[in-house]
Amino acid sequence: MNIMLINYKRICLIVLYGCIFSLSHVTIAQKKNSKKKIEALKKEVAEIVESNHTQSQIMVDKIFSFSELGFQEIESSKYLTGVLEDNGFEIEKGISGIPTAWFATWSNGEGPVIALGSDVDCIPKASQYPAVAFHKPIVDGAPGHGEGHNSGIPLNITAALAVKKIMERENIGGTLILWPGIAEELVAAKAWFTRDGLFDNIDMCIFTHVSSNLGVSYGASRGTGLISVEYTFEGESAHSAGSPWRGRSALDAAELMNVGWNYKREHLHPLKRSHSIFTDAGDQPNVVPSKASIWYYFRDITYEGIMEMYREANDVAEGAALMTKTKVSSKILGTAWPRHFNKTIAETMYKNIKTVGLPTWSDNDQLLAKAVQKEVNSKNTNGLSKKLNSLGLPVKTPVSGGSDDIGDISWKVPTVTLRYPSNIPGLQGHHWSNAIAMATPIAHKGVTAGAKVEAMTIIDFLLKPSLIEDAWTYFNTVQSKETKYKPMIDARDLPPIYLNKDKQQQFREKLEKFYYDETKYKTYLEQLGITYPTLKKK
Repeated sequence: MNIMLINYKRICLIVLYGCIFSLSHVTIAQKKNSKKKIEALKKEVAEIVESNHTQSQIMVDKIFSFSELGFQEIESSKYLTGVLEDNGFEIEKGISGIPTAWFATWSNGEGPVIALGSDVDCIPKASQYPAVAFHKPIVDGAPGHGEGHNSGIPLNITAALAVKKIMERENIGGTLILWPGIAEELVAAKAWFTRDGLFDNIDMCIFTHVSSNLGVSYGASRGTGLISVEYTFEGESAHSAGSPWRGRSALDAAELMNVGWNYKREHLHPLKRSHSIFTDAGDQPNVVPSKASIWYYFRDITYEGIMEMYREANDVAEGAALMTKTKVSSKILGTAWPRHFNKTIAETMYKNIKTVGLPTWSDNDQLLAKAVQKEVNSKNTNGLSKKLNSLGLPVKTPVSGGSDDIGDISWKVPTVTLRYPSNIPGLQGHHWSNAIAMATPIAHKGVTAGAKVEAMTIIDFLLKPSLIEDAWTYFNTVQSKETKYKPMIDARDLPPIYLNKDKQQQFREKLEKFYYDETKYKTYLEQLGITYPTLKKK
């Protein structure tokens, strides 16, 4: 379906549902509720979340077992949209031309439009048996959830269904939209969502991401934004031994670009980051490569710095092509703006975080966590977090690091990221060890705690319309006072939905044998026959 038609349909649906709250900050005519009544409803919604702990566990374990890479989240999206459709949500599939992307919408009439998002893809070569405190792949070399993305959408669904129950009974107006961060590890979807206007009629967004503690922050965030670019060189093939002089090696060009950019590294500011892989290095040694490609991430703490690096890299690519008499072209594969989170939403959410608190960890939870920390030589050997993080404040001194394309959405609509404690502190990240906790009671408890916080926060914003006003005031007068969002892509840039297809197909049949069957087993650990926890024999 045409992208513009999909977007038009979505907007029409929201209007049809009676959602007339707009970015002009027209006050919503909601029934006034006392503070006592609001607190009672928040307590009740948390209790509903707790009562649905088993459903949350099933969803978490199910997505873990699928182990799907970015743009290949076929089974994950099918399952999650099925759950939402069964619960009255209307599903739009193929958002922004991405087959695995979807928006799920439920409305109870006039009121705030609240979007709940989280990522769903996993990473290559991170297959790992859960609850096993040493490296043991389920399928050797296969993808796995060593980033914890199997837990976020289940959290959002749990929270949304609890809120929906309250909204229906109390006749509370508003619209809930759930959506997945497709291919977040490739930062290759959310910028397309914003480009296509999918967040233009949304009042606030709560994003969720796995962590080892329960927390939220506001203002400029740690880390970077980035642009992801693949450069392809075209030359002329020839017999490498018989007539190499007749060839023009595209691989030589790609290597020269990499050498040139690596010399550039010594002159990069410490807050900048750049890294690359070769995606095409030729076919076999006796044929001069006619094509070769190299893929870069260019990271910085500002949009301007990112685009400056991009321009400089383009110059290096042109120089490499000139030296080798080849041609060069480039393709943007993903982008992410530096993140900026909303003060009003964060402060409101943090009050609920303090109310909910960290889960009660069992002796076995702590035993597994400490064993994993020891296995990967972590400096942190204290096990799971026992003390809440404080409210995260704007960074005064910028710190370089990772990127997340939630940054693009944070510059379109008031947004925060709720971090929830479903993983083990002190691990590497993007590593098989980070998958160990993600289908265990640690992940399940963390998701339930996070869902309580999210559900309570949604109730706050549904029943206190002034909070939405305040969130937009911060967005317009503080966040956007000097910085204006500029997409790094335009209408010509298509989402790279072909990525990871071959990698996923290589392992899908083998992984299918390990898909979680909740009709036969209470937990994924039970299905796999794993004792919780399983430690190294001394």
